[in-house]
Amino acid sequence: MSDQTADIDKGRRRFLTSGALVVSFSLFPAIKAMAQQVIADEGAAVHVAKATEALAGSLKTNPFLDAWIKIDPAGKVTVYTGKVELGTGVRTALLQIAAEELAMAPSLITFLTADTGASPDEGLTAGSHTMADSGSALLNAAAQVRGLLVDAAAERFGVSSSALSVHDAIIKAPDGRTMTYGEAVGAVDLHRMATPASPLKDPATFVTIGTSLPRLDIPAKVTGGPSYVQDMFMPDMLHARVVLPPVYEARLMQTNTSDILEMPGVVKVIRNGSMLAVVAKNEWQAVQAQRALAAGCQWSAGRALPDPAAVHRDLQQIATEHIEIANTHNAAGTALKTLSATYTKRYMLHGSIGPSCSVAQFKDGTMTVWTHSQGVYPLRDALAEMLSLQKDKVRCIHVEGSGCYGHNGADDAAAHAALIAHEMAGQPVRVQWTREQEHTWDHYTPAMVTEVKASLDATGSIVDWNYALWSSSHNERIVNAGRLMPAQLLEKPFVPAPSAPMVQPEGGGDRNAIPLYALPNMHVMNNFSPTMPLHTSAMRSLGAHMNVFSIESFMDELSAAAGADPVAFRLKHMQDPRARDVIRLAAEKFGWPRAPRKTNHGVGFAFGKYKNLMAYVAIAVEISVVRETGQVILERAEVAVDSGQIVNPDGIRNQIEGGVIQSASWTLYEELKFDTARIRSFDWSSYPILRFSAVPRSLNVHLINRPGAPFLGAAEASMGPTAGALGNALFDATGKRLRDMPLGGDNLRRQSDA
Repeated sequence: MSDQTADIDKGRRRFLTSGALVVSFSLFPAIKAMAQQVIADEGAAVHVAKATEALAGSLKTNPFLDAWIKIDPAGKVTVYTGKVELGTGVRTALLQIAAEELAMAPSLITFLTADTGASPDEGLTAGSHTMADSGSALLNAAAQVRGLLVDAAAERFGVSSSALSVHDAIIKAPDGRTMTYGEAVGAVDLHRMATPASPLKDPATFVTIGTSLPRLDIPAKVTGGPSYVQDMFMPDMLHARVVLPPVYEARLMQTNTSDILEMPGVVKVIRNGSMLAVVAKNEWQAVQAQRALAAGCQWSAGRALPDPAAVHRDLQQIATEHIEIANTHNAAGTALKTLSATYTKRYMLHGSIGPSCSVAQFKDGTMTVWTHSQGVYPLRDALAEMLSLQKDKVRCIHVEGSGCYGHNGADDAAAHAALIAHEMAGQPVRVQWTREQEHTWDHYTPAMVTEVKASLDATGSIVDWNYALWSSSHNERIVNAGRLMPAQLLEKPFVPAPSAPMVQPEGGGDRNAIPLYALPNMHVMNNFSPTMPLHTSAMRSLGAHMNVFSIESFMDELSAAAGADPVAFRLKHMQDPRARDVIRLAAEKFGWPRAPRKTNHGVGFAFGKYKNLMAYVAIAVEISVVRETGQVILERAEVAVDSGQIVNPDGIRNQIEGGVIQSASWTLYEELKFDTARIRSFDWSSYPILRFSAVPRSLNVHLINRPGAPFLGAAEASMGPTAGALGNALFDATGKRLRDMPLGGDNLRRQSDA
């Protein structure tokens, strides 16, 4: 690319060249001394001032209207979000929300995503929070801005605001007089705090919300155009590759720097403690130099890894924090039949298709980093700490990454780029990790153990429920410089912030560990380990994948013990009317109850409400099994979803379909390979994922729209229910209850041979 900013985001370039300036505020001088409310998100605690806690979504932390919407005198409208596009289509959906309440065609709006130099600070894009937080904020901010502009025009025209109409940023009076938003904004100060009440449009009048507006990010991706940070090119850009330790805690003892400096195109070898990198004029030169440099390094022994055969046993021993998250006691029938089960899940890696990448430039005392991090503001703060710079001297600009969900290597690659660019002042530096580095230095999703015990009375009702889980941290997001892996390798290393469990109702390893079913006597315990034998952090849905799998598998076991149909059994124990609606819809679309089972075929059903806060999902599946190979094919899936007010139907379907496929891969095949010496899953041949031959033959998503209801995040909502449905279908197909993930592949083949 000849101009990386223009190619990556033309809207941002137009904005910057216009000379406009926006300042987003998250501190409120007038209310510093007031009480603060703390909201736990998937990252760090978010502090909400008491004066703003009644505002919608992220307006709580960014209450000024001009942090979200700016209108210049020419009528140009620029809308900002602090959330990022991760391939989920949220950029398109958020634009639709703003366009709807501003009464404008989406094409007339310049829409900019997370940039610490421009956008509001919305923390992380994670946990299916974007629509609930940023969507709600934009809905209300846009409505309030429109209301203020209309009121200004009404005063100028001498008529009632209700007499005016608005279309495409033009306000029109009954007598034909018009005023543009640009003209009206001259009489309005948008640097004001939002109010709890907004002049929201009647959902019945929506023209943009509820339509499948084509996604903004798709055209370049399907035509091979520049789409990702990996595609960025800047004039005079240098290329860097890093050498990482072979194992945890290995220290660099010796290098062959002098030999590398003689290689063609090599500009510099940078070493700071055990942080080692080579900088070259072009990428292939950097690749060749990195290989030679890695081959010439000598490292200390480092730390041994755990025995993979003992991981689950060890996990139950090292979990030193015991957190009771549910304890209810209500009248119930007499227990006549008691069941118990233990489920396990192994470590998995993100498996990002594109290895992590970042571009950085240190110029005139300011560090600018282009990154596919999910949290540009937390990253900005950590980079400033690592580089001993003031925060206003570090700018992080989000650019999509080819492979960016969850806490993969994006932040670490950005830290590498910043460290190297700091040594190469003036010139932009591109850092690209290798596939082996992406796999072996990933922040893995933790292994887990769950145990459940429950009893039934004479009517087949559940009378008690006891659930316990064991896991280490599912959240090592960037909260200080020490959480950046390169910062730990420096001569003067930074120390990571200690691991801490995430609080309910969001939860970490215990996300969705509290069933939504009506259970009269329930006890749920989270056994948390603050120490981690492997590097772990956030993977889509965190503990919800395992917890919903365990709960929904056991619900089927209980329904069988009660002699009840699995769907009828769930409805019997479900009081939430919206949950009942999705359960009934999925069953209806599937044609439940099932027809007589065919050989090596099975059907399964499962339900979940993500975090018990976000979207409702019920799914019915049919699978076929090849016992000799362990292959499981998802023949058909019918999914029902309630995510509140639907903004972009096609976008929700995209996310549910993608979640079903990814969860099927996790549940059936994915498993990190390692031994006591090192990580062995260093490429695709050593880390199996779902193949095209096993993707669903038929996958249909059925949406329940709730006009005017709050937006409920759906991106991660299908992960757990898919796992539960697959586990139940495998039992139906094989007659064996498989409780140890991954369920397919060699594990299933061994079960079939037994």
